[in-house]
Amino acid sequence: MTVTYSSQVANARLGSFSRLLLCWRGSIYKLLYGEFLVFLICYYITRFIYRMALTDDQQVIFEKLTLYCDSYIQLIPISFVLGFYVTLVVTRWWNQYENLPWPDRLMNLVSCFVEGKDEQGRLLRRTLMRYANLGNVLILRSVSAAVYKRFPSPQHLVKAGFMTPSEHKHLQKLSLPHNSFWMPWVWFANLSTKAWIEGRIRDPVLLQSLLNEMNTLRTQCGQLYAYDWISIPLVYTQVVTVAVYSFFLACLMGRQFLNPAKAYPGHEMDLVVPLFTFLQFFFYAGWLKVAEQLINPFGEDDDDFETNWIVDRSLQVSLLAVDEMHQDLPPMERDMYWNEPEPHPPYTAASAQSRRPSFFGSTFNISLDKEDMEFQPDPQEEESAHTGIAGRFRGLQSHDRQPPRTNSKTKLLWPKKEVLSHEGQPKNLGGDGQDTSDKEDVKAWREDAFKSAVLYGRSGYHSAPQTPLSHTPMVFPPGQSAPSSLRKVSGMDDTVKDQSLQPATPRSKKSFELLPESAGASTEHPEVSHMRRKTVEFNLTDMSEAPEYLREPHLGQSTSNIHTILKDCGDPYWALENNRDEAHS
Repeated sequence: MTVTYSSQVANARLGSFSRLLLCWRGSIYKLLYGEFLVFLICYYITRFIYRMALTDDQQVIFEKLTLYCDSYIQLIPISFVLGFYVTLVVTRWWNQYENLPWPDRLMNLVSCFVEGKDEQGRLLRRTLMRYANLGNVLILRSVSAAVYKRFPSPQHLVKAGFMTPSEHKHLQKLSLPHNSFWMPWVWFANLSTKAWIEGRIRDPVLLQSLLNEMNTLRTQCGQLYAYDWISIPLVYTQVVTVAVYSFFLACLMGRQFLNPAKAYPGHEMDLVVPLFTFLQFFFYAGWLKVAEQLINPFGEDDDDFETNWIVDRSLQVSLLAVDEMHQDLPPMERDMYWNEPEPHPPYTAASAQSRRPSFFGSTFNISLDKEDMEFQPDPQEEESAHTGIAGRFRGLQSHDRQPPRTNSKTKLLWPKKEVLSHEGQPKNLGGDGQDTSDKEDVKAWREDAFKSAVLYGRSGYHSAPQTPLSHTPMVFPPGQSAPSSLRKVSGMDDTVKDQSLQPATPRSKKSFELLPESAGASTEHPEVSHMRRKTVEFNLTDMSEAPEYLREPHLGQSTSNIHTILKDCGDPYWALENNRDEAHS
């Protein structure tokens, strides 16, 4: 048994080596043998002429030319130009491979979403996947010479089963002077929508997922068409080719071994075979040939894509998935690790040495002493806690901190307690240690400031959110007359003193709403009481119905006179302001 296993391993290794030789002979040998033979023959002809056919004076001229070529040959940036070119070509080649249209994801969605085990459902699923494969074949025969030779005309696609005669007639009827690889994808989208309308696809979300995957394949086909249309600029390819061949043309002269008797620097040895020059030719020329082969991977070279195999595989797999495998599931059974929380798949004798324990991290094996693993208290926290306790007992905490600089916008964001503290109201932190004289001065200053301010500028005065502050007098409900104070302010004479307002039209809305304060409002601080709003709602759209003395108020009255008049009359709003003054004092 051991001998048989070892012989199988040896045969497998021999087979891989033989495949490597076949690849070597099939790719590198074909690409380089012609150029390498030409370079080899030219090199030895130049060597023979130098040693046998030239005179002494001519040999001196040849040696000077050799030294000149050898010194200036490094000025050709062969590595940079060739390396950048090959990188661009290989990136383009791999992107073309990633855009090959594989229908595996689409066939899974078709088999899952398109329901029905009857003949109509089977016909629908197979037709959808046939349209997808037809779109793939049409784009591949447009970019690949191998696929085009296999299907040179649309009739060959009909005979191969990718397209029906009626579909071929439909394509001919819709023929355009453009590539028609996109038409089967339009058929796919329309047929999918028809299946959803007929109920073969249950939900529009499933239809959207199916169409999204279809559009992905359509995009990949468009990418292949673009890569075949837009190639690498020919000028860049020509520059790289000229740089490589001119480099090795200079090597024919600069890499010759001169006569050691003349003691030229770097020519102490006389070798027959320039080994490193041949290796350099092999690498650089091979690099250039590989880039030339990878520019178009849809040809018939050894390194090109197997597009015909892709066509066969895609058709076979997709039809099998949507037809015979549709709703054909194996029975569910318990796996062999049903009761094992940590399954361990077995290893063979050949793979036993690759078994490794799990990796937990670089610090998993680090060990610490018991004393090093104990948590230590933070010295800064201890110091701050000690300072706070000592300051409380020693009376070192200051209550005379200056409040931060704020404005009217930031005050609106403070809570009520912070408003009191930031407005200058002294906090009762220490109790008996506060200065009463400072409190009385603050109260007296606030009272004077409050009384000297304009009515609408005092704290606690707010208008409705949608009513701007203006000098337009208030309009009262029908059946009520304006207070005498407002009549005097507005300049009303005695002839119209008892005249009431006209009733409002149904369109207009005139209201005056005053929200009373709670019983304990008189004892609150004025800054707290200013948080309570009095809502005044006006609608002055129909001011044409009001008397003219209300539409054109006299603005010449002074503010102090208005306050005096409102204070003398029994106005409810002024009573609220008096309550605020009493609460403040």
